Amino acid sequence: MSGAGSDVVHGRRAVFLDRDGVLSVSLIRDGKGYAPRCLADFALYPEAAQAVEALKGAGFVVVVVTNQPDIGNGLTTADEVALMHRQLQDALPVDLVLTCPHKQGEGCACRKPKPGLLAEAVARLGLDPLSSFMVGDRSSDLAAGRAMGCRTIFIDRGYREPLTEVPHYRADSVWEAAQWILAQPADRC
Repeated sequence: MSGAGSDVVHGRRAVFLDRDGVLSVSLIRDGKGYAPRCLADFALYPEAAQAVEALKGAGFVVVVVTNQPDIGNGLTTADEVALMHRQLQDALPVDLVLTCPHKQGEGCACRKPKPGLLAEAVARLGLDPLSSFMVGDRSSDLAAGRAMGCRTIFIDRGYREPLTEVPHYRADSVWEAAQWILAQPADRC
């Protein structure tokens, strides 16, 4: 039960959550979800607080992992995104928010579908990815979770983009995703 290459005997269970389309409302253009670029457009889903509180109450570490390429593309600033994250952290009991600010084509290790943000959280917080979950609204979220060995939950927001990953569960909201996670056995089969 020890993690390969780590001193963690048995890491803590976590739920990794994408931000936009999972906890916060995406702006829809041409059937695709986009991140808000300013604090005035940032809004959490009404069920987000209840979902995160239920996960925390069950002992999960809750980590937000979000691609924010609008920073790298010059469409918003890191300071504006930090204001959104401060509002999120004031409203929700999340343990950590990790952001990839890079452009889509930069080839960084942190942009989902690569698992860099999840790996950073695992290392920093002593998490066990094999008993953890990744919740997202895009194939890239699911791919990052699967690469770390997490069970994946897809929140279907009806975007007009293909789903290329097969999730362990499909949900209509973060609350439904949380309910499914809470119903799973603590030890992974």
